[in-house]
Amino acid sequence: MAKKTKKITPAMKQYHHFKEKYADAILFFRMGDFYETFYEDAKTCSRVLGLALTSRDKNTDPIPLAGLPYHAVDGYLKKMLQAGYKVAVCEQVEDPKQAKGVVKRDVVRVVTPGTLTDDMLLEAREDNFLCSVFLGPKSAAVSWVDISTGHFFVQELEDDKAILDEVMRLGPKECLLPEMRGELFEMEGKKLEQQIERLTGATVTRRPGWYFDSHMAKDKLLKHFEMKTLEGFGIDDGFVGVNAAGAVLEYLEETQKTALTHISSLRKVSRSNFLQIDQTSLRSLEILRTIRSESKKGTLLDSVDQTLTGMGSRMMRAWICMPLCDVGAIEMRQDAVAEFAENESACEDIRGQLKEVADLERIVARISTFRTSPKDLLSLGWTLRRVPALREVLAGCEADMAGRLAERCDSMDELADLLEAAIDPDCPPHTRDGGVIRDGFSEELDHLRSVSSDGKTWLAEFQQRQVERTGLANLKVGYNRVFGYYIELPRSMAEKAPADFVRKQTLKNAERYVTDELKKYEDEVLGARDKALELEQRLFEKLREETAKYISRLQELADCIATVDCLAAFGHLARSRSYVRPAMLGDKTLEISEGKHPVLAESLGSEFVPNDVNLGGEDGDLSVITGPNMAGKSTYIRQVALLVLLAQTGSFIPAKEAKIGVVDRIFTRVGASDELMRGQSTFMVEMTETANIINNATDRSLVILDEVGRGTSTYDGLSLAWAITEHIANEIKCRTLFATHYHELTELAELLVNVKNCNVAVREWQDEIVFLHKILPGGTDKSYGIHVAKLAGLPKSVVRRSREILLDLENTFAKEAAGPELTRHKTSDDQQMLFVERNKGVLDRLSDLDVNNLTPIEAINLLNQIKDEIE
Repeated sequence: MAKKTKKITPAMKQYHHFKEKYADAILFFRMGDFYETFYEDAKTCSRVLGLALTSRDKNTDPIPLAGLPYHAVDGYLKKMLQAGYKVAVCEQVEDPKQAKGVVKRDVVRVVTPGTLTDDMLLEAREDNFLCSVFLGPKSAAVSWVDISTGHFFVQELEDDKAILDEVMRLGPKECLLPEMRGELFEMEGKKLEQQIERLTGATVTRRPGWYFDSHMAKDKLLKHFEMKTLEGFGIDDGFVGVNAAGAVLEYLEETQKTALTHISSLRKVSRSNFLQIDQTSLRSLEILRTIRSESKKGTLLDSVDQTLTGMGSRMMRAWICMPLCDVGAIEMRQDAVAEFAENESACEDIRGQLKEVADLERIVARISTFRTSPKDLLSLGWTLRRVPALREVLAGCEADMAGRLAERCDSMDELADLLEAAIDPDCPPHTRDGGVIRDGFSEELDHLRSVSSDGKTWLAEFQQRQVERTGLANLKVGYNRVFGYYIELPRSMAEKAPADFVRKQTLKNAERYVTDELKKYEDEVLGARDKALELEQRLFEKLREETAKYISRLQELADCIATVDCLAAFGHLARSRSYVRPAMLGDKTLEISEGKHPVLAESLGSEFVPNDVNLGGEDGDLSVITGPNMAGKSTYIRQVALLVLLAQTGSFIPAKEAKIGVVDRIFTRVGASDELMRGQSTFMVEMTETANIINNATDRSLVILDEVGRGTSTYDGLSLAWAITEHIANEIKCRTLFATHYHELTELAELLVNVKNCNVAVREWQDEIVFLHKILPGGTDKSYGIHVAKLAGLPKSVVRRSREILLDLENTFAKEAAGPELTRHKTSDDQQMLFVERNKGVLDRLSDLDVNNLTPIEAINLLNQIKDEIE
């Protein structure tokens, strides 16, 4: 900040006081109809907002100055936030007309990316989460809140890796981290900060360690919720999530400086209740963002989100990121989706009502934080009027979940009546110019408006009465801003003025008078507009206070409508795209007939080739999928993961038929994107992600592997791929799809009973290949890499030499693979079954043999025959 001037005005003293208090924010300092910025803040605002940079006290010590009109502040705030700045808004908290000396000012809120409530600053279909991360000695915790909706959550985690998984899933706009002391702690904190910024783009805000102190955090939570214990939220003593949740509330209190009554509960999230998806899988499966462009377009969420309200869209994202693990809960959603899919009339009736529904969650937040606009209350009233029709349709449905939702459709008729009577349908977006309260709602307001608007009529009538009373035809009634209202007579008629005419002004050719009646009217009419505005604001505030009594009921209704929106959207999706209901099971079955990729199938239409998958039980747990690049291996394995995920949200899926055993976690190791920004090689990242799978997958997980081992030398990579596949099959025994170019891995199906081979169908014709994109049983003995290289335009000489080298390498591997090492990890049961399968013919002959009637010569001949068969 620039050096202060020697002679500083009272207002600038105020400015310096608040700027020192909020040094990390740009200070918008209210002065009349403008927010002014000074010094470096002015230079920053001039650059970011395109404001003219002028100066104050030009003749002495020039102070850079940039101002913006107060009524357009939202647009400027949005630009500042997008540029990465926080803004402290300093308002005049005293009426300048009544101020004695300098007008009192105070910072009424600090606007940060994670603390927004205004519609103009928010994305309607996205949550705006503020999260905090606490790193304990034995465990960690994440807490997150969307102040624009009041949703507040907390979750305890086991390690830093889980923190990144959750933060990636949440996609917060701002993340709180504690300031750490000590070189080692600071290094770890800085690393986490960089990872969060890179993965989510969130603004990371450091706050003092005491924000995260367990005792202070608990006291903060108890005080906010007006409770003596947190056990009602399922939170016991020692739960480290308290530290993170308390820091969130502390920060909201620091920045918002207003009531937060809409944050009325704290939900403890248990990861075991939901299908867990780590940040690698979220990215690899392109659930929320595409890999190449980081775009929402082309993602799973973009493809299946058919919701019609902001509330529904935000809930849909939560469902997609946190699918269910309970079969009963999934089937309850499926029953409702099935009814909406089959009953087109009911579904479209509901969706028609939803198109007229406002974003109740965010309206409630603005009611709670004293930032309600007239349009908010008007929209709230309209929305409540649509609830009875929505309730009627739901009540007519047979699905249990639809019936429960119908019971939750609280239309709050008394509130709807009040808002309809009070708010003018054509009200402006703010209260500063009046016109918000409907005519007929307040007699006093109607009178003030009448006085203000009917002044000309009253004056004309008053003038006519005075002419008739005095007989002075030249009498006129007028007004000027200096002297107010007056009666004017020509100088020649001044002597005839009645006694109640009090002289007010003498002109060259006229005299001006005032009467008690005119003076009374002047006082009334001149103050009528101001009084009307003041009264409107009081009436509006009473409406806000009355509406605030319904906050909990409105939040319940908002959750109900969002749920209806999601279910109806799934029903509409199923009907419009011919999706089928998957049977959800409690075992390890994974059978999908003619499944399709939910995103690509929609864009490619009839060109997309559907495929089957059969895993679990007798079909084996692990499928090794071989075939060339461009044939569709990666699409296929991603497709299976997306269909499982979608099924566990309660949605129908693009397939002919499906039976899916509930999955607890989805792991992916897909692609080979370099991670130089993390200081790690491609292969290091590949092995790190694979290690995460090996160490955390259970027998109920779904594992998707694509080209593991390709980041190092051929033999190293093949050895690792073999050992990893063997470990998953023997030790973890989870459903796994492994797409690979190492066609040598097809040997595992001969060695391990729960491994099978699949291949992508390819047709060769005159040294050319045709991709059929169909997954068939059995392995392939070719990778077709040289064919693909030829298609890519590699010179013929290089292609020819590649074939020569390939032949030599394959012969070498065949000799080396003949040893016992590749089979040493088979179990005794596996070896016995494998022996039986391979020698079934010999064993059948021996079992039918009558040894007692066999001559020595016949026995020797039989042994020779068996030896020949085995060889």
